[in-house]
Amino acid sequence: MASSKSSSILIVGAGTWGCSTALHLTRRGYTNVTLVDPYPVPSPISAGNDVNKIVEQGQFSEGDGEAWVSKTLLTAANEGWNLDPVFKPYYHDTGYIVAASSKDGLKVLYDRERPDINKEFVTLEDAEAFRKTMPKGVLTGDFPQWKGLYKSTGAGWVHARKALVSCANEAKRLGAKFVVADVTELLLEGDDVKGVRIKDGREMRADTTILCAGANSDQLLDFRGQLRPTAWTLAHIQMTPEETRLFKNLPVLFHIEKGFFMEPDEDKNQLKMCDEHPGYCNWLKRPDGSRVSVPLAVNQIPADAERRCREFLRETMPQLADRPFCFARLCWCADTPNRSFLIDRHPEYRSLILGCGASGHGFMHIPSVGGFVVDAMEGKLDTRLKESFRWRPETAVDRDWENTQARFGGPNAIMDLQTVKEWTSIPPEQTLARL
Repeated sequence: MASSKSSSILIVGAGTWGCSTALHLTRRGYTNVTLVDPYPVPSPISAGNDVNKIVEQGQFSEGDGEAWVSKTLLTAANEGWNLDPVFKPYYHDTGYIVAASSKDGLKVLYDRERPDINKEFVTLEDAEAFRKTMPKGVLTGDFPQWKGLYKSTGAGWVHARKALVSCANEAKRLGAKFVVADVTELLLEGDDVKGVRIKDGREMRADTTILCAGANSDQLLDFRGQLRPTAWTLAHIQMTPEETRLFKNLPVLFHIEKGFFMEPDEDKNQLKMCDEHPGYCNWLKRPDGSRVSVPLAVNQIPADAERRCREFLRETMPQLADRPFCFARLCWCADTPNRSFLIDRHPEYRSLILGCGASGHGFMHIPSVGGFVVDAMEGKLDTRLKESFRWRPETAVDRDWENTQARFGGPNAIMDLQTVKEWTSIPPEQTLARL
């Protein structure tokens, strides 16, 4: 365990949470911090290696423990995006449109956003109301059965890749070391973890090991069902410079049953969009007959996902609905049974700290989540955070692996990549080699 600031600390995974943890360790004066990852930052398989992610504030009722945790997390994250020079340049406070169509979707939407509390929201009741939120010529669709909420400030998007690289560079400037190597297993000796073994057989030893390997964490440690690697789908459309200028500083548009988009990437003039659904798993059988979802790294998406993307475009921006995709990928995360983070000291391996279970909402917390991981290592977590983030295998007993966890879209069910018969065939980008 890290008994002093000079103790050796090894972080497994140099993605969003690994880099955030390294930044907070070095800011607190730890001088012997090493990150190990199969790829240099930004890793092509990191969920954080993306052109943009949504940042929202949300509203929460008082008195509920998990609501307090959510509010605490969002407050810390937004302080980072607004004040921390490492992250502030990459946050765009453009506003936020959130919508739904079905009765169930609208109920979830209103319960989550609480327009009765957040008076900044304007209600959007018809297609014309949606169109007026953006410059003429952007939203040209009919928005069939759409209802929504719009606020012009207090939410927006971040340039994910640039924020991730900025975080890694600052951690490196403060002394963190980055090693490119493929970890094959945790190094177990007696009743504790003493580091890791990498693919060439060498050992990397440390006083404290922090597991921040995202959706791949489950391949290095038995989480007893607490993690379900789940993937979502994204695609890019090449825009012209004129279109990029028209789409500049648009509010985020997020339909919780259909999909979302943000303004085009400023470097490549590419608009990223996603179809919305409960997720894909890649189910494989273990020798004992049980099944496990194993991340599949591929820069393509199932043909069904492409069809959903284009349906979303036809309802919002039909002028783009048939334009070819220039890039697509699966984006992996790891869901806990209740979608709360898993940040704790392992109960059996006392030198192992866990920073896992981002559950589809981990990136927006990159400014602050590493601080909570370090708090767990130092034994300083607030008791309410400690309770929420705890190692909790009892919650995964008889886990319903098909639970959509209040996510909508597509078939409103978890999908299996093993059953996908048809994929897109998008030529690989020169700057993002196909995996």
